[in-house]
Amino acid sequence: MKIYAIESGIKEISVDDIFACHTVLIIAQNAEAKDAISLLGIEYEGEFSSPRDITMCKLESQMACMAGTLNIPKHVDAIQNRNKIQLFFNRDKLMILDDEEFTDRIVQRILMKLGNRKLTMEDFLCRYLSEILSRDADRLTLYNNKLMALEEQVLDDRVNNFPSKITPLRRELLVLHTYYDEFMDFASQLEENENGFFHKDKLKFFGTISDRADRFLGRTGQLLEYAQQIQDTYQFQVDAKTNKNMQRLTVISVIFYPLTLITGWFGMNFENMPGLDNGYYYVLGFSIVVVAIVILWFKRNKML
Repeated sequence: MKIYAIESGIKEISVDDIFACHTVLIIAQNAEAKDAISLLGIEYEGEFSSPRDITMCKLESQMACMAGTLNIPKHVDAIQNRNKIQLFFNRDKLMILDDEEFTDRIVQRILMKLGNRKLTMEDFLCRYLSEILSRDADRLTLYNNKLMALEEQVLDDRVNNFPSKITPLRRELLVLHTYYDEFMDFASQLEENENGFFHKDKLKFFGTISDRADRFLGRTGQLLEYAQQIQDTYQFQVDAKTNKNMQRLTVISVIFYPLTLITGWFGMNFENMPGLDNGYYYVLGFSIVVVAIVILWFKRNKML
């Protein structure tokens, strides 16, 4: 458990100094939740969630505090790996539960950027949420580059096992699309300030976070559309190849249909049948002429 005073820069303090500071942050693990919230005096009406039960980003307003969860897809694997975080705060006390030290890294980044700059609760929350999204522009650019590379392979007809390449990308983009939608709602609820914990002149900063998540949401939607266009292009090429193969089979079939008819007719061996005795060469020549006519017809119609 780490305890920070943030009103005059993010400084680590002891338990005894908590109530001597105006704005206090505690970063704890989920097993320490009850002790940490008791130290801060936050009145939370409900049960603490297990990290495995956190499935979305949401914010809940209660009489004496606000409680929220963040389910953040990791850059390495957006589908399976998540940073699962719980937040509880009132006007001047904030507790963040995080078992994976993700919040510790964010706090260190904020500290490096701001130094001893004075922070309010609103300032810290905005900085915290902003840092969570700070690398997502690069993340979406990476997805865009992957899709462009895949599109080039499709257009050059050198892609192998296309479904196994496009499906994971689409799934990850769908996960991110849902995540940004939830994150935007999370920031919007902070901006609404239902409990009146925040100063009105600070609410615009939460609007900035919401707008950024909205932009990422829109960009993710564009990438999903791009992925669908690539899949449509690939399917068009597959259909074109199939049609071409069917066309070749049709040509071959049409060439041999007349020959089948001729050989069937002259293979009946009826008595007094014209050409039965020495008609082999006539039948052979007639077959060659028929095949030549069929081939010329196909070439004239640009089917060969």
